[in-house]
This record gives sequence, C-alpha cells and structure tokens, in this order.
Amino acid sequence: MQSEVKEDVKVKKSIYTRFLKRPMDFILSLMTIIVLSPVLIIVAALVRLKLGSPVLFKQKRPGLNEKIFTMYKFRTMTDEKDENGEQLPDSDRLTKFGRMLRSTSLDELPELFNILKGDMSIVGPRPLLIQYLELYNEHQKRRHEVRPGLSGHAQINGRNSISWEDKFNLDVEYVDNVSFIGDWKIILLTIKKVFVKEGINSDTSVTMEPFRGSKVDS
Repeated sequence: MQSEVKEDVKVKKSIYTRFLKRPMDFILSLMTIIVLSPVLIIVAALVRLKLGSPVLFKQKRPGLNEKIFTMYKFRTMTDEKDENGEQLPDSDRLTKFGRMLRSTSLDELPELFNILKGDMSIVGPRPLLIQYLELYNEHQKRRHEVRPGLSGHAQINGRNSISWEDKFNLDVEYVDNVSFIGDWKIILLTIKKVFVKEGINSDTSVTMEPFRGSKVDS
C-alpha cells in the first residue's frame, strides 16, 4: 500500500514538472511583469538616478542541469574603489537605497524576465555562483535537477540567516517533493516573508558569507 502511494506521488510529480510547471511559470511571470510594469519603470529610474549606470546587475549563474545563463537583478551597490583601484567591500558599497531594494526584494524583480525566458522558475532553489559548482558534494549537486527559482523552500525557511548546509538540504528536499500545492504554499509564504522582511541578511554579513565547501560529504 505504501509503495503504491509513493508511486502515485512520483506520477503526479512527473506530470506537474513535465507539463504544468513551465506553462504556469510563463503565465505568472508575464502577468506579474504587466501588473508591476509601473514599479519596474520607477525602480529602474531611481537606480539610474541614485546609483548610476548600468541599472541592471547581470551575472552568469548555473541553472537546470548546471546550464549557464545570465541572471538579471536591479543594481544595489556602487562601483566605489579604493586608492589602489580595488573595489571596496560589499558593506561599503551597499547604500541605504540598495538596502531598501534588498529588504523589499525589489532588486529581484528583473528575474521575472529570466522566468519568462525559461532560465528560471517561480519556485526552485536559488541560482548561486558558478564557482560553487566545483565545491558541491553529490547530494548538493542535486539542487540543479530542477530550474532555479525566484523563491524556494530555503527562502521561506530562513533565507540568508541559515547555514549553507541547511539551505542545500532544503533545496534537495524541494527537488524530491516538488508539487503544484507545494509551489503555491512557497509562493504565498514568500509574499508574507517579503512584507515582514525576514532572513534578508546573515548574522555576520550584508548578504550571505561565501560558500567554501562542506566538511562532510552528505
């Protein structure tokens, strides 16, 4: 009986991920872009005024099956450098305006275009830096079995305030249990988290400390 239930769950997961999740992502991202277009225009204008050009921060990130894509975000930092021409630390370049964009998650809005293109999903593990790929153990690599998301299981359970290991375990847990109902729970909880501004920063950094690899292979 238990094996039949597990098999039924696998079938539902396969149907959702293969046929429903991508169309849902496309429709939701397109609708959100249309509805929030005034906000996108206003934020872009403010970024240009307060931080200068370019308005968008672009960075290569690994996506589904570790395929590399260009992720878009609104810029939140200045390009200030020291006397030797080296960029100042993030904490010195992150302005009050940039902190506001991050705390409200407005800096993430351009990722809606990544979702529209198919690089990302509404829900999934967050796309991280390319240099982390060689640091993942086999368990952690499984986070790339699905498209990266605008929000995910880890984001509603601590975001930047939890450890890397906990974050990756939550990512893999999502991969193993992805479902329509589960995605909508994450979407609704994400909206709540944005309003209460939970887990934006870690305890010791303006964002999250760099991942340097896990000591024990999971």
